[in-house]
Amino acid sequence: MSNRRDFFKKLGMGSLFLGLGGYSFSSKAAKNKLTKITLLHTNDMHSHIDPFPESDPKYPGLGGFARINALVKKIRREEEYTLLLDCGDIYQGTPYFNFFKGEAELKLMSKMGYDAGTIGNHEFDNGLLGISSQMKHMNFPFINSNYDFTGTVLEGKINPYKIFFKDNIKIGIFGLGVELEGLVASKNCEGVEYNDPIYVAEKMVALLKDDEKCDLVICLSHLGYSSDTDDMCDIKLAKSTSGIDVILGGHSHTLLETATRVRNLDDKEVVINQVGWAGIALGRIDFYIDKNEGIKLASSSLHSIDKRLEA
Repeated sequence: MSNRRDFFKKLGMGSLFLGLGGYSFSSKAAKNKLTKITLLHTNDMHSHIDPFPESDPKYPGLGGFARINALVKKIRREEEYTLLLDCGDIYQGTPYFNFFKGEAELKLMSKMGYDAGTIGNHEFDNGLLGISSQMKHMNFPFINSNYDFTGTVLEGKINPYKIFFKDNIKIGIFGLGVELEGLVASKNCEGVEYNDPIYVAEKMVALLKDDEKCDLVICLSHLGYSSDTDDMCDIKLAKSTSGIDVILGGHSHTLLETATRVRNLDDKEVVINQVGWAGIALGRIDFYIDKNEGIKLASSSLHSIDKRLEA
């Protein structure tokens, strides 16, 4: 749309219902007791703690951590079972990072109540010590499953997965990062071994869904939404694996009005979402789950982060 202001005014209103496993809200499943799980997510915040100025040609007046916090608080008051997640590249982009080295971002995100986040390539901009030294300022875990940090200062500090319990629903979350070679200076990721995302995803699904019996499996991805080459991306990941219910993405700064649906190897739908960059929008996916009947339904919406959220 040519007018970005008008576009964002409409973002918070629309909602697309996605029927997983062939179900829809018109089916008999709607009559069963469904537990509602609300996933809120951000990606590629790039240290944009403050809103863009009103004079910005692309994102006039959009964004701001305080506004995101206000919206998240409102949703949490309305929804009992909520998770707030981030998909990487928290660092780099404004003087806040240049001066505070990530401390400001992580302290604020901790106060906002993030439940988990994954790491993007820009988290490595100050090297492994630049990640490790700032983690004391955060009260939520970094999750990554395909970087092997053995023998580095990050060994044992990055979770390969995390399990959350909401009501009677068990939620497993794992994380995947982009190939660092060519994106990150070798000295800044020295000793980190990159493992194939598809191979790792299959292992994580086997662990979370088969062994841990999770009802919902979430991948926090910093791979990018799509690719015109053979490079790994969220679309390819979804099509090449089974067992992932939702991929929350980052890296490509893709702004999706509604979540994308992709069929996996078992011909089941995977929900994929990403919300641009710099905190201009908050993504939301509501899952409605009946674990006894094996039913999962999802609704996606995109919320503009603008001055209407100011107190």
